[in-house]
Amino acid sequence: MQLTSHLFTHQSPIPADYTCKGRNVSPQLHIEDIPPNAKSLVLIMHDPDAPNGDFTHWVVWGIPPENTEIEEGSVPDTASQGVSDFGTVGYGGPCPPSGTHRYMFELYALDATLGLPQGSPRQAVETALRGHVLGQTKLVGLVSA
Repeated sequence: MQLTSHLFTHQSPIPADYTCKGRNVSPQLHIEDIPPNAKSLVLIMHDPDAPNGDFTHWVVWGIPPENTEIEEGSVPDTASQGVSDFGTVGYGGPCPPSGTHRYMFELYALDATLGLPQGSPRQAVETALRGHVLGQTKLVGLVSA
């Protein structure tokens, strides 16, 4: 599987529009080479460099495997979003307090769909996907304070 964006490449800066200094909307993402027997996709965006530990910015599940584009500022109609470490449901853009942080967009292809309610936390999603992962990939973007 591959996860890419026309806005930034792996290990390069995420444009300011997609951070707390800009419009704070989710970036466009493109998905390729999804396993043919996948039933759903999960996307988790997090910052492992946050001062108080790994910080969750976005959790999305129930993405249909035929959905190869996630448009800017949106999620597929059938998808659910979880609560971020900002305490809100949906995308919360990068906002590092100092230095340069890595923002991991991790994508999982599953052999099942997750029956979790909207607003579930990342931990519940990660627990539910265990034993169901057919493939995974990640796209890493950088943001400096």
